[in-house]
Amino acid sequence: MQTLESLLAKLIGEAQLTQATLSNVRQKDADAFNKVTVKPVLIKDELKYQFTYHFAKKTTNENRSGAQTQQKLVELMQTVFRQALLHSKEADHQVLISKKGSATILKQKATKATVELSHNRKKKYLLEEGKPVPFLIELGVMNKEGKVLAKKYDKFKQINRFLEMIDDVVPFLKKDRILNIVDFGCGKSYLTFALYHYLKEEQGFELNVIGLDLKRDVITHCNALAVALNYEHLTFLHGDINQYDELDQVDLVVTLHACDTATDAALEKAVRWGADVILSVPCCQHELNAQLENKTLETMLQHGIIKERFAALATDSVRAQLLDLVGYKTQLLEFIDLEHTPKNLLIRAVKQERQADVRKIAESYLAFKSFLQIEPYLEVVLKDKLEPIFQLQTRGD
Repeated sequence: MQTLESLLAKLIGEAQLTQATLSNVRQKDADAFNKVTVKPVLIKDELKYQFTYHFAKKTTNENRSGAQTQQKLVELMQTVFRQALLHSKEADHQVLISKKGSATILKQKATKATVELSHNRKKKYLLEEGKPVPFLIELGVMNKEGKVLAKKYDKFKQINRFLEMIDDVVPFLKKDRILNIVDFGCGKSYLTFALYHYLKEEQGFELNVIGLDLKRDVITHCNALAVALNYEHLTFLHGDINQYDELDQVDLVVTLHACDTATDAALEKAVRWGADVILSVPCCQHELNAQLENKTLETMLQHGIIKERFAALATDSVRAQLLDLVGYKTQLLEFIDLEHTPKNLLIRAVKQERQADVRKIAESYLAFKSFLQIEPYLEVVLKDKLEPIFQLQTRGD
């Protein structure tokens, strides 16, 4: 008759074990773990077994070698648990321990014959690793075989995070006509090329994409790359956000790292165009820093670095609420930004047909503005759209 020890020696010795679950504790203890799960993991090319101890309100993990795993499983079954389910590539083995300590082993059909060995499972990206993407090859992120270059892997993750956010707003973009998209402050345009590729090649949209930046050499380089990639409807222009007026209507506005009130200028343009979607990652928010004045917050505002961070958060909060007031549903999301700070905020605004409770939003905004004694740039440039809403709030109609 096969013993528990001999079974574990075979499963672990031949690397057959795909998962183990130990349950049915012999003696209940509210402070002790009540279940243990075990799975094989590959750590630095070495096969280990990860033990997860399940407590009432937490879990803890430890990794063991094969020999240590075999010894620990026997120990747990002899002292703590009465039942185990051992999954292997060939069969499932249900182990039952009697009150006298003898083990009964029932062999069943395998239900988990395969296992993901990676310690941290590989994330599934919208742009897949191993699948060559022309613009990523041209930008030096991938080689011709589709392998992501080690020094560009962070950029690869950033591009995919951005595309996840684009994918989220695809339902709000119209497919019955050519979409006008403007990227203000496009820079080297990794994300502009990604946006064009994903919406046109992956999602089938007809596009007219404009990238705008103040650096002439960057614009020249990006236009040459667009030609090389045969991206016929992607054009890069040299120009300033405030002065750009070549389009009467734009569906999607992207602005990444536009400094200080340049972000607000782009948001104003988007609102006046009636853009269905706005995606903005602000940069260097200095405007409100000079305006903030509040004795109650003096404990914070007396410290320059704290005041700077608070002003940045207040600026983006104001932007989100003002966009809500002019007909958008706005969210502030975390965005991977490797060129400036480890983490940044992304403002994602989607135009909504049904107006939100503007009176309540206006009341909250005006109270916040008064409390901090600020006059935000975006409110000033959108005065004609916001004043009727504020008057409605003041009158209490």
